[in-house]
Amino acid sequence: MSERLVLPVVPAPRLWAKLIDHGQCIGCHACSTACKSENDVPLSVNRTYVKAVEVGTFPQVRRAFQVTRCNQCEDAPCVEICPTSAMYRRDDGIVDFDKRSCIGCKACIAACPYDAIFINPFDGAAEKCNLCAHRLEVGLEPACVVVCPTQAIVVGDLNHPASVVARAAHRDVVHVRRPEKETRPKLFYRGAHQATLDPLAAARPEGGLFMWSEQLTGGQHVVSGHPEAANHATTARLAYDVPHRAPWDWRVSLYTWTKSVAAGAYLVPALLVLAGLLDPSSPLWRWLGPCIAGAALAATGLVLIGDLEQPTRFYFLFTRAQRRSWLVKGAWVITAYGALLSAHVALVLAGVDRLAPLMALGLPLAAMTAIYTAYLFAQARARDLWQSPVLAPHLVVQAVLAGAGTLALCGLVGGHLTAEAREALLWTVALAGAGHLWLVLCETTVGHPTSHARLAVREMLWGRHHVTFWTSVALVAWALAAPWLGLAVVPLALAGLLAYEHAYVQAGQAVPLA
Repeated sequence: MSERLVLPVVPAPRLWAKLIDHGQCIGCHACSTACKSENDVPLSVNRTYVKAVEVGTFPQVRRAFQVTRCNQCEDAPCVEICPTSAMYRRDDGIVDFDKRSCIGCKACIAACPYDAIFINPFDGAAEKCNLCAHRLEVGLEPACVVVCPTQAIVVGDLNHPASVVARAAHRDVVHVRRPEKETRPKLFYRGAHQATLDPLAAARPEGGLFMWSEQLTGGQHVVSGHPEAANHATTARLAYDVPHRAPWDWRVSLYTWTKSVAAGAYLVPALLVLAGLLDPSSPLWRWLGPCIAGAALAATGLVLIGDLEQPTRFYFLFTRAQRRSWLVKGAWVITAYGALLSAHVALVLAGVDRLAPLMALGLPLAAMTAIYTAYLFAQARARDLWQSPVLAPHLVVQAVLAGAGTLALCGLVGGHLTAEAREALLWTVALAGAGHLWLVLCETTVGHPTSHARLAVREMLWGRHHVTFWTSVALVAWALAAPWLGLAVVPLALAGLLAYEHAYVQAGQAVPLA
């Protein structure tokens, strides 16, 4: 009689998750207070807070709450975009952070669909809720769980069938926030009202006030709701929300513009030489274009470093590189492109006439320098406006416009342009300007698939950034007349391109996420 083979039962790895029962939540804010005390969270920022929405009209009215915090995503956008692995997902499912590796690039904030990450104003590093991992590791519950007077907050092992969280997630009706982002959150809401889960469902009250605070909707601040639009069928109005600050400011807009100049200053003369419109011995191709591209690339690097909250750690992009991040890949592209430009100038100074082999490598590097920002913006999954399939070709068109315009101006000042070269550059400015305006028209008039993208377009065209946007359109339109009006309109077109970059970057961040 054969013996029966008995295999040992290997327990499933622990997977921490959180359940918030809004049928029990009374909106006391004890969780927010305990979190600040336990984790030494400064004023003006929050790892967790309680949003309040009033649903209905008197006398049929109720106040609904939402405990808002990190969703501990299985496919966390902040982990994917973080260039130094300062944001990382542990084996037990907790999305944690390492302040020693953070460079303060704020990419994680731009990527988080739940607006759960902030920069600590004291140390300049990103942080968020990590389920009080330091307490879980020693067998204690998170601070918010301990102080909740109604046991509305529960933390448990999602892989343990006896845990309250596992039973609720697998048997009860629970919801997650923004499931369309496909992050697979491990924060489950039971009994939550849709008016709180959807950041656009409740209207923002008039007067600029909440129950205990001002709304702070001006400048870079964003709060839930919209003063003119609400997605919910019933009457819902915000009673209390915490304002969030847009992570990327004018420096990111400036960076996209200087990077366009850096890419276009090499692309344009190379393409004109290939098209037979520019002599290969022209100073425009041999040294003026590469020198301007190199200077603009250096300015791009300085702007990028200046945007970091930890600028002295910029070299972590190379020494602690997280290869999935397009911030890292972009740094590699810029470095390779800078090396090529240096080699080009060195060969010219050495008297080398044949630069065609270098062009074969320079063209794709210049194009990738212009394009990689589209992939970086695509990793910022929270910003629906930036998830555009035409953004990559649009960046190439912008690079051609910026490069041709800058070359035309610098060539005029130095007296290095022949009449043929000047005419070719002005026609390039006109054609690129027309292409830019056409792509802007397409991006702003073609229907967008999500309410977040539509609201971002609305903010750009008619909202807080409309002056910058329409100014950009008016200025770039002058580029169309460049072949006839000459170099006088080129500065207007370049300024208009910079204004558009700013309107586009800021409008993508003007939509509430929490």
